[in-house]
Formats: sequence, C-alpha cells, structure tokens
Amino acid sequence: MSVTVYGCGHVAIEVDDLDRAVAFYQDVFGLERLREGEGDAFFKLGEHQFLAVFRVDQLRPDRMKHFSLIVRDEAQLHEVREKVTKKYGLTLEPRFRCDFRDPFGNRIQVVDLHDESMVWLLPYREVQDAGISFSG
Repeated sequence: MSVTVYGCGHVAIEVDDLDRAVAFYQDVFGLERLREGEGDAFFKLGEHQFLAVFRVDQLRPDRMKHFSLIVRDEAQLHEVREKVTKKYGLTLEPRFRCDFRDPFGNRIQVVDLHDESMVWLLPYREVQDAGISFSG
C-alpha cells in the first residue's frame, strides 16, 4: 500500500510575544482565531488547515524555511505588501512578489489565485464564493 497525502494539516511557528503575534496575523491576514487546538494561539487557514503559534523564550529564525498563504488576487497581494512594509516596517524579500519575515523572523510567502494552477487547492464552494473565473 502506498501513502496518500491529502494536504497540509497545519503550520507551526515560534514567536516571543504572543499578544503582538496575534494582533499581527489578525491585522495583516484577517485570520480567525480558534478556541481550541495545538499551540498557544492558533488560527484558521482556509477550510481544513490552521496556523499554530508557539511562544518561545529565544527566537531562532531560519534562512530558507517558510510557509505560504494563498490570497485571492493581485489587489490582495498589494494590500499585504503595503501593510507589512508601511505599517510594520518589514522588508520584502528580493526576487519574490510577496515574501517577507514577520516581526518574529518567520518567513512568509504570499501567493494569489492568478491562474488555474492554484484553484485545485480550494473546495469548489470557495472558488464559487470568491467569484473566481478564467478567460478561455
């Protein structure tokens, strides 16, 4: 029997200030904080995944490890870029459309549903609700 992977269950990150992390992720991404789950705080990511946030005493940012979040379109990518650079003073990583490190050193890559290559990740209802359409 071979293993079948159906997706990613969750992503776990480390922060040294839980209240500031909760405020950041709610402000930049509008994430819904869940009541129960793994971590000191956790947020819903789409229909079936979540972000687990753990408070640690010492941060140890990595060079290449990162996670990616999917937003709807270029306008939402622009909104994230503007907020993280202007409001939070964060620097975008070169060569990428929207890669940055959060205030705790966690690298985040934000992509959008600009073509059909990413739509298969969403339940069909979400695609319909978002009003995503493609030109023939």
